[in-house]
Amino acid sequence: MTLLSSERSAARLPDSKPPTADGGVYGWQVPPIHTAPPAISSAGQEAIDLAARAGLRLDPWQQHILRVGMGEKPDGSWASFEVAVNVPRQNGKGGVIEARELWGLFIGGEELILHSAHEFKTAKNAFKRIERLIRQTPDLHKRVKTYRQTVGEEGIELHTGQLLRFIARSKGSGRGFTGHCNVMDEDMILGDTEMDALLPTMAAVQDPQIWYLGSAGIGAPSVQLGRLRRRALAAIETGEPDPSLAYMEWSADVHLDECPADCTAHDDPDSDAAVLKSNPGVGYRLTLEKVARERATLSTAGYARERLGVGEYPSDTADTWQVIAEEAWRALAVGDVQAVAGARQAGPVALSIDMTPERSHAAISAAFPYLGGVHVTVVDHRPGTGWIVERAKELHGKYGPRCWVIDPASPAASLIPELEDKETGLGVQVVKPKAREMAAACGQFYDAVTTQSLTHFDDAPLASALAGAQKRALGDAWAWARRIPSVDISPLVAGTLAKWGLGAEVEEPPGDILSNVW
Repeated sequence: MTLLSSERSAARLPDSKPPTADGGVYGWQVPPIHTAPPAISSAGQEAIDLAARAGLRLDPWQQHILRVGMGEKPDGSWASFEVAVNVPRQNGKGGVIEARELWGLFIGGEELILHSAHEFKTAKNAFKRIERLIRQTPDLHKRVKTYRQTVGEEGIELHTGQLLRFIARSKGSGRGFTGHCNVMDEDMILGDTEMDALLPTMAAVQDPQIWYLGSAGIGAPSVQLGRLRRRALAAIETGEPDPSLAYMEWSADVHLDECPADCTAHDDPDSDAAVLKSNPGVGYRLTLEKVARERATLSTAGYARERLGVGEYPSDTADTWQVIAEEAWRALAVGDVQAVAGARQAGPVALSIDMTPERSHAAISAAFPYLGGVHVTVVDHRPGTGWIVERAKELHGKYGPRCWVIDPASPAASLIPELEDKETGLGVQVVKPKAREMAAACGQFYDAVTTQSLTHFDDAPLASALAGAQKRALGDAWAWARRIPSVDISPLVAGTLAKWGLGAEVEEPPGDILSNVW
C-alpha cells in the first residue's frame, strides 16, 4: 500500500500505547493515505459549527474530513468535485455525513441533496438520525416544511424549497433527480449501474459535489471505490494531486508474505499501533480492549478487513495491462515451436514454481536462451497444489534444469522441504531469492520486454496474469503485487523467477539436457 501525500501524519505510532495530554489513547486523527487538490478556504468550519448547534460534537478527524472535503477555490467553488472517505466500521463516519447534509440544507442552499445507500434500511436509519438532530434544534426545526415519512419517499423539505432525499441504490434509482450534492453511503458496494443512474443527474448543476463514504473494499462489489482509490494512489505516487478528488483512508499497511521477521516497513496486524493507525474513533467511541475481543473472535482476513481497513479492490477493465502494454507483449510472441526446441537443446533451462496466496492455483514456468535473449513459457498451470511435487519430479528427470527457483516468502515456500528431500522430492537445493533479488527479477523481466529480448508462446495463463498484474513497492524498487482479487499471477511470478534463475549462481547439474519440448 502506498502511503501518503503532503498531509502525511508525522510518524508511525509505536506498538506501545502512546499517552496523550489527558492520559487517553487515540487513533490517528489525520489519515495515513490522504490526497486533495489545493484550496484557499473551506466551508468545513461552518458545517462543524452548525453540527455543534444541533448537538453533534465532531471528533478532530471528522472535522478534518469536512475542512478538506469542503475546501474552496479562489472563486468560491468546490476544490473537490468528489470526496471519498474510507474508514473501518463503527468509527463514526455517519457524523461526517450528517454534518455535510445539515450544511447543505440550512447554509449551503443546495436545492437537492440525494443520500443513497445499498440497502433501504441503511438509508432509512440515516434519515431517522438526521431527523432527530433537526427536531431537537428549534431554530432548524422551524425551517422545515415537512418530514416525508412515506416508504420510499423519505426526505426533509424546507419552506425555502431545499430537499434532502433518502433512497436505496438500484439500476434506476436517482433517475429524474438533479442532485446538487450526492452522498453515496456504504460505497464499498457501488458499481457501474448505480453510478450510471446517479451521476448524470449532476451534469446540469453548477458546482455540484459527490461524497463517497464507506469501509474497506470487499472485492467485486467495490468497483467505484477501487477506481477512486487507484486515482488517489496515483496522485500520491506522482506527487500531483488529482484535480477533482479528495481521498482520505484510514488503514494499516500490514506485513506481506515476503517480509522478513524483523520488518519495520509494514504494520504488525496484531499490534495496537495498527489499530490506532486505521481507527480514528479509538478514544471516542472505540477502545483497544473492544478491538482485542474482535481480534480474538474474527478470522484473520475478516479482522484485517473490518478493523484494519485492509481491503480487496477489483481491477477495472479500463485499467488492465497497467505494467506492460498488451501490444508490446503480443509483439514478442513466437509460433515456431520446433525452432524454439532446437535452440533450447543448446542451452540451460531454469524452472520455477509459484502459487496464489489462497493456494487455489499454482504454476510451473520455464526459461531458456533463445535468439540472443530468453524464452519464457508456462509448463503447467492447474487448480490446487497436490499435483506440484510429482509434476516437478517428472520435469526434473526429463529436462535436467540448472536450477529450480521458489520465492521463500511466497505460499509455494511450503513445498521447498519436500522438493529438496532426496526420498520424496528432487533431491536438489532449491534456489531461494531474497527480497532484493525478487525486485531485481521483476526489473529484469520488465527490461527484457521493453528491449524485445524476451519471447513467449503467447500462453493464455501468462497473458491473463499480465493483463491484471500490478506493481507493489519493494524498497526503492517494485515487485509483482500478489494480493489482487480475481487475478492469478502465479504463471507470471514463476516466469519472472525462471528467467532470473538462468543467471543465478548454482552448481550445474550433471548429465545431458534432453531435447524434449513440453
